[in-house]
Formats: sequence, C-alpha cells, structure tokens
Amino acid sequence: MTDHDYRDIRSAVARLCAGFPGPYWRGLDRERAYPTEFVRALTEAGYLASLIPEAYGGAGLPLSAAVAILEEIHAQGCNAAACHAQMYVMATILRHGGDEQKQRWLPEIAAGRLRLQAFAVTEPTSGTDTGALATFARRDGDGYAITGQKIWTSRAEHSDLMLLLARTSPKDANAKHTEGLSVFVVDLREAVGHGLTIRPVRTMMNHATTEIFLDGVRVPAANRIGEEGQGFRYILSGMNAERILIAAECIGDARWFIAKAASYAKERVVFGRPIGRNQGVQFPIARAHAACEAAALMVDKAAALFETGAPCGAEANMAKLLAADAAWAAAECCVQTHGGFGFAEDFDIERKFRETRLYQVAPISTNLILSYLAEHVLGLPRSY
Repeated sequence: MTDHDYRDIRSAVARLCAGFPGPYWRGLDRERAYPTEFVRALTEAGYLASLIPEAYGGAGLPLSAAVAILEEIHAQGCNAAACHAQMYVMATILRHGGDEQKQRWLPEIAAGRLRLQAFAVTEPTSGTDTGALATFARRDGDGYAITGQKIWTSRAEHSDLMLLLARTSPKDANAKHTEGLSVFVVDLREAVGHGLTIRPVRTMMNHATTEIFLDGVRVPAANRIGEEGQGFRYILSGMNAERILIAAECIGDARWFIAKAASYAKERVVFGRPIGRNQGVQFPIARAHAACEAAALMVDKAAALFETGAPCGAEANMAKLLAADAAWAAAECCVQTHGGFGFAEDFDIERKFRETRLYQVAPISTNLILSYLAEHVLGLPRSY
C-alpha cells in the first residue's frame, strides 16, 4: 500500500457496495441489463466526480484516490465497468480541454446531470492500430461532418456525451501515422437519429458495449479538444489513466477471488479435513496473493508518476499487464478451489471469472503491451 491508503474512502465504498450484493449483479447478468441503480448511487456519493477539480464541482482528488475507489468496488464483488470511463476520460478534458469546454461540461458531469461514459476509438478494420483509423471528420463551416464506424464503444446507450477520435487529414498527408487525428466531444442526445446509430453487441460478460455508425454527424468546432491533428497525443493521457484504473479493478478482482478461495478452503471439509490443509490447495492461493500484492505496487507507482505529470507509459502498461495476470491467476485458483461449486451461478465466481477474463484483451491486449515494452523500454526491434 502507498502512503495514501484512503482508508476512509475504501470503507465508505465498501458500505455502498454492501447495498448491491450478489443477487443484484446476477439478476442484471441474466438480462444483460445496465446497473442503473448502482451507477446512480456512485454518482450521488460523488465518486464519479472524484477527479474533477473542486472549482467545477468535483472532489479534486488525485488518480490514486480513483485507484482506491475502483479497486474497492471490485474487491467487494461489484463491477465498475458500467461507469469507470467517466474517470479516465476526464484526463483528456482536464489536461487538454479549453476553459470554456471545462466550464460547459465539468460542473454538469460532477452534479450527475450529464454522463460522459463513452470513449470511441477502436474501429472494426484497425483494431488497436490507432494510426490506421478511417473515421473522418471533414471541416464544414463552423463545425465538422463525421463519417465512419466504431466498435467496442461501451456504455454509449447510457451516456450523454462521447469522446471520439477521428482523422481530420488523410493518413498519407502526415509524416507519422498517428498525426492528423483529432478528438471531439459528441453530444449523443443530439447525434442519435441524426446520422449516428448505436447497435448493441452482446458479449460473454454484461459489459453494455456497442458498435457506432456515423453518417455525416455534425459536431461543432467548439467541441474539438485542443488543436486539430493533435488528438492522438491528447488521448494518451486518457489511455494511461485508463490502463492504471483498469489495473486497479483487476487488483480488486484478484483480492475478491483470493478472499473467496481462502475462506472456502478453511470451511470445506473433504476426507475428514479442511481442504485448505492440503498444500495443493494452499500453494496456488498463496502464489496468487503474492502476485496480486506485487502487481498492486506497480499500480501505485504508475499512479504516482501520472499524478506528477511524469512520463508513465511503461509503468501504466506494466501495471495493467501484471494486474490482469494476477486477477486471472486468482480467478483460476478460486474456481479450482471451489471445484464444481465454482461453476454455480449462486457463488458469483463464474460471473466474476468472465468479467476479469476481459482484461487479458482490453483495453489493450497482453501481446501489445509486451511488444511496447520490448521496443520502447528494452530497445528491441519493432515488431509491428
């Protein structure tokens, strides 16, 4: 743990989560429904405005506080995926948005009157190759007309605003493939039905993700964040925050699985003795605990660097890699410890198992993180 344990915040989050036990999440999971009540409770408690400065109605807390909030939500068996984007998208607006934009949006978001939950970057044909984006924003008078397609844009159906990355100059007109991209805040309340279509994508877990189709969607120039063509640089702030906060959720998942496995191993008696007396059961749980604590230290380090404005790309990626691996190892040992009961819906393990599996793939896959570290940290030849 860091010097900033945020024990009071963690305790308060735990009390809030106690009002949303396993049956609540199982019911939503069966129907693939959005946790409206849970998100409302987090909003009213001010947690989703934790990173918004006090001048705009938020709590003005550092990223490490958001780490504590999201970690605790997951450690309590809940799932913050329905609303976590509002925290990491803040980084792009806070660091690169203009004063007028901050005044226009942040107080409304902090008060819960606006939701900024959607982050539209990935496209079906480009995947995680951001420089290959084809969605194009053509300047048209005092605004832009945006045409293209996005995939894996989660929570778009439950958001008022959406942060969108689009190309504003042709790819071959730029020296680097990541140049010529711009960031826009799209008001979904105005855009849906006026060139923008949202199509839900049903997935293995209840993640409220969608595909977005844009056909000449009008966006005012006043909704562009920062300079035209510099969008890729701007969203890196949000992406580093995203990796760190997702890593915190993975730490929370790992701690939930470990606590669940250890408790069951002490209580479950087979052949006249608790199964936790057997080293074949003990050792995987103990190893999962060690991996979780080590990953948590990297999350703390990445958050500390982010808060000072220091470069943290490597640390953010390593935090996400190690935390996702720790969560997955903990999930595996929890299922194995419970045996057949690990697959029973009422134990919540299979739901959390599916939820934590996502983070081997998203928001960036393990293989791409390893490629990044190999090239940018170790100086190995570029592989892609």
